[in-house]
Amino acid sequence: MNNKFDALKDDDSGDHDQNEENSAQKDGEKEKTERDRSQSGGKRKAVVPGPAEHPLQYNYTFWYSRRTPGRPTSSQSYEQNVKQIGTFASVEQFWRFYSHMVRPGDLTGHSDFHLFKEGIKPMWEDDANKNGGKWIIRLRKGLASRCWENLILAMLGEQFMVGEEICGAVVSVRFQEDIISIWNKTASDQATTARIRDTLRRVLNLPPNTIMEYKTHTDSIKYAGPEPPAATRLLQPVIVRGLLPALTALCFSYIRLWKTSAGFSWLCYSVPPHFHITNKP
Repeated sequence: MNNKFDALKDDDSGDHDQNEENSAQKDGEKEKTERDRSQSGGKRKAVVPGPAEHPLQYNYTFWYSRRTPGRPTSSQSYEQNVKQIGTFASVEQFWRFYSHMVRPGDLTGHSDFHLFKEGIKPMWEDDANKNGGKWIIRLRKGLASRCWENLILAMLGEQFMVGEEICGAVVSVRFQEDIISIWNKTASDQATTARIRDTLRRVLNLPPNTIMEYKTHTDSIKYAGPEPPAATRLLQPVIVRGLLPALTALCFSYIRLWKTSAGFSWLCYSVPPHFHITNKP
């Protein structure tokens, strides 16, 4: 008997009808339970602001990742390594997460915190990110916690004023430096990227001579590989600015005066073969 209410049609129904009713009721409850499980497995419950809470314009999700430095990471292994912390929809829900999280300055090793709009994964290949890029700022040790907090509060408060362009932000803790970045959807929109840069400089109160680098995710994917040690990157400008004058002086120290049949006729200089200047990272 498919409908449990059919058992009520016959006043003379006895125990057999009652058993059929109970069986039909159990079958219906079982079907409902299975249906609820399948729906919950396929779709998570939507996160909404609680009563009397202050809603944000977008829902956001915290993520965390950690990997061994120097090892090449494929997109698949990277995605498996990124762990979702939780999603929030209001100011109060944000502080519940944030107040219990370790500050970036207290992280060790090769660790990252990501804060992205709900539905956007912190990956270059995500549909929302693949045509975009990111502004990158490298920080000396001790500044990451304050800059990260100022950045995400500005992002949640919609201070960048670029519509839906902002995807998320990342703080990356490394051994000799820390890196913060903010991601946007459209790398080719120069007006938008310029506004993001100027707002980022303002909310972080950066000195005028701070170096800010914009990198498209297409380039990141193209040149993905093991990250060079921070010391190597930091030495590159020193090599160019500091050693170049020294090498010039060294060249002239090798000037030799050659004597020919016509007397002192020309000057010739050479550089030792083990000195090379290169632009390669």
